[in-house]
Amino acid sequence: MNRTKFTREFKLAVVNELESGTNTVELSKKYNIHPSMVFRWRRQVRQYPQTAFSGNGHAYTLEAQLADKERLIGKLYAENQFLKKVIDSLRAWRARQNGR
Repeated sequence: MNRTKFTREFKLAVVNELESGTNTVELSKKYNIHPSMVFRWRRQVRQYPQTAFSGNGHAYTLEAQLADKERLIGKLYAENQFLKKVIDSLRAWRARQNGR
């Protein structure tokens, strides 16, 4: 079963209906979506009015951007530590080779 991808316009229309006073349960039944989805969309619009739903089906919020950067930093740190160990091993190997 595939997940339904809703367009930005659709999400904004649902949120606008919610803001205009339509009941969440009515919206959920009308559009066949879970009530928590409606609340999540409203929260995203309130937190990020200009960038809400601008991703490719993903909520690319500031928190998501921060998490991406933190993952990248962690990856680069691990690579840096690995390369330092390789350099130390090569220096030790070279010292043993020169000592023969």
